[in-house]
Amino acid sequence: MIDREDDLTIGVRSSAILFSDMDKLLIGVMQAMMLYALVLVGHDMHFGRWYQGGVIAAGVLFVWQQWLIRKREPAGCLRAFLNNQYVGLAVFIGVLLQYVYAT
Repeated sequence: MIDREDDLTIGVRSSAILFSDMDKLLIGVMQAMMLYALVLVGHDMHFGRWYQGGVIAAGVLFVWQQWLIRKREPAGCLRAFLNNQYVGLAVFIGVLLQYVYAT
């Protein structure tokens, strides 16, 4: 979403161009699918509250990212993109704490 205009200028077929005006919706759908997949994996692995806390934190970060991209401004979209590292960190910490404090 950040460089959509550049993609149009040079003729790159990026997902931002493919999604067009539905970009925010489809990003939200993919974020929800990821959270659902993480919940399924956690359930299959019999993970408990620590892991669930990490997944909830990732969900909160996804909500924050949706807020940042709400106006499709390049600065907000870049901040949301860079915020993804914290999503991974939240899930990692949840897994780590689950193994450290598993009962």
